[in-house]
Amino acid sequence: MDSLGSREVYANAWMTVREDPIRRADGSTGIYGVVDKPDFALIIPLDGERVRLVEQYRYPIGMRRWEFPQGTAPDRAEENPGVLAERELREETGLRAGKLLELGVLDVAPGMTSQRGRVFLATQLVEGFHEREHEEQDMRSAWFPRGEFEAMITRGEITDAQSIAAYTMLLLHEHAQP
Repeated sequence: MDSLGSREVYANAWMTVREDPIRRADGSTGIYGVVDKPDFALIIPLDGERVRLVEQYRYPIGMRRWEFPQGTAPDRAEENPGVLAERELREETGLRAGKLLELGVLDVAPGMTSQRGRVFLATQLVEGFHEREHEEQDMRSAWFPRGEFEAMITRGEITDAQSIAAYTMLLLHEHAQP
């Protein structure tokens, strides 16, 4: 598939939307609509057998959702993933990690967005005060036993695909440890 160009059709502080005319292998043409967002960091704060989650209102689905702390750099900037992870963890939960381990990469919705995310495991945690952005003023944060986190997924109370996929990465990481 060949790109025949690109045209930005919308932009704000968090994303751009573009249309790319394309030519397929058979010679036919088409168009792709692409949402470009900066890469994000998702952090799994783990303290023994409990994980720290944040809950906030997600406007596009009209619901409050529990999920792992995650976010992007301001103003669509690209940032070192480890630095971004440390900042998001501190901003959303107040936690500081003594150890931060990258577990892998997630593609959010590769059929419509270029955004990718890096998943980090945060351990050796120290409590502090959160530094939330204005948009996060209604955010809550709490510890959950891992068994309760898994039950919340089963009950449909945690539906954030990135959080569920990241937890799978954690399980695979733990499974690979001797």
